Amino acid sequence: MQRGKHSSDGGSAQSAAASPALDALGRSVKSASFPEEFCSELSKMFQVLSTEVALFRVEDGQLKFLYPVALRTAGSIPLSSSAIAAHTAVGQKAELYNNFPRIKHASIFEHVKLTQRDEDSAGGRPIQKLMSAPVLDAKGHVLGVIQISRKGYDLISAGPDFTLEQLQHLERAASLAARAPFMQSNFKLPTK
Repeated sequence: MQRGKHSSDGGSAQSAAASPALDALGRSVKSASFPEEFCSELSKMFQVLSTEVALFRVEDGQLKFLYPVALRTAGSIPLSSSAIAAHTAVGQKAELYNNFPRIKHASIFEHVKLTQRDEDSAGGRPIQKLMSAPVLDAKGHVLGVIQISRKGYDLISAGPDFTLEQLQHLERAASLAARAPFMQSNFKLPTK
């Protein structure tokens, strides 16, 4: 895990856009009926493709995908597993990896085709960089996990490194997500 590694390419531009983006994200939580709207705002905020955003909700000791929609029926991740999302949920700490291929992880979900249109997807490219943050309720209970990734054929083609400032923005976004109806276990999502 790389914490504290800063990048000068893109970090300041994204930082300047973060406050209005967090405001927009807060508004989307109030009006968002489904996680797709929230995750669309996240992808804009972090300037990543929509297929580079993942949102999980804890259900029965598992992390279930809320987004991307195509992964809702693809399976779930046990909280007891060594998956990064499970580690984030159990540890209740945000994490940043700017050299993700070097981290031992299960890559099964990286190979699921998410869209019909190649221009909207990362085209089967693996995750190179990842930020992961727990979604915690007011009492500190884990409701889920948000992950933002950069995919590419290598670290350079994936784009700039994530910064600690961006990780802090993701933590704020996770606190907004905790208030969303779709993060509550009794909220039923359609399967598509």
